[in-house]
Amino acid sequence: MQTATGTSYAKIILMGEHAVVYGQPAIALPVPSVRLTATLAPAVSGQVIKSSFYHGALAEATPSFAGIAQLIEALLAHFEASTVPFTLSITSMLPAERGMGSSAACSVAIIRAFYAAFAAPLTQTTLLDWASVSEKAIHGNPSGLDAATVSANRPQWFVRGEQLQPIAFPSRGVLVIADTGIKGQTGQAVAAVATLLQQKPAQYGPLIEQIGAATRSAATALGEDDLPMLGRQMTLDQQALAQLGVSSPQLDALIAVANAHGALGAKLTGSGQGGCMIALASNPTAASTLTATLTAAGATATWQYDFAQKENPA
Repeated sequence: MQTATGTSYAKIILMGEHAVVYGQPAIALPVPSVRLTATLAPAVSGQVIKSSFYHGALAEATPSFAGIAQLIEALLAHFEASTVPFTLSITSMLPAERGMGSSAACSVAIIRAFYAAFAAPLTQTTLLDWASVSEKAIHGNPSGLDAATVSANRPQWFVRGEQLQPIAFPSRGVLVIADTGIKGQTGQAVAAVATLLQQKPAQYGPLIEQIGAATRSAATALGEDDLPMLGRQMTLDQQALAQLGVSSPQLDALIAVANAHGALGAKLTGSGQGGCMIALASNPTAASTLTATLTAAGATATWQYDFAQKENPA
């Protein structure tokens, strides 16, 4: 083992959350301004994790870190290094449990660090296979979207079970991302939607179709630089998500504020029931106004993603 570092980014789902679990498309993008880094280094003794998520011995990992710990143990076994002492330091700008892919970003960075530490080649397919180990342990039935996006360097079109495809993005427009400060409940939200679809398919199934249709229309809008159309699709998506029960009072409040102050569209992003929302601004000036307004309305943190930024740094 040699000292090595792996990186990943936050992710934002622009369109398609929840419906993507049922075969509908989703549009997601990595956010390079919000980065996670994992550094794996040989140690004299012990197997120690240093992070804001968990700090201590790998063998004593808390339940909240159990999925990542399971991944680390599997990687150690793969490299025949189960007893090798190390220190794994994780530095993250991502807020945990906010729908920005924190667990997937952590997994991807760790996998990259391990493969680099053992000088082993790593394909994208292998990376995603490994990431599913922790994602399944943490989220139960993940679509795979989070890991695929946090490991990408461009906006992506995603359909479960199909190869990721880069998607055309406009040359203008800015997404404002705002954190409610409330932890999202990914596992609970996914399970709740599954229960609704099982118990009342005729009522809730069309909402999944509505989200899928809005996502396809959004892709067209993106390719045509039609920001007003994109904003309308975001609104339709949010309406369906709210009817599925995955919004929240805090999300609804920030979305309403954004829509009242010039946003072309606004919606939750991620699993919902807390976490973050996104608002579409026509230009950087409008984005700055929305950022200030959302902060004044109670957002605990904000970020921006400029559509003109076509590709993230390596």
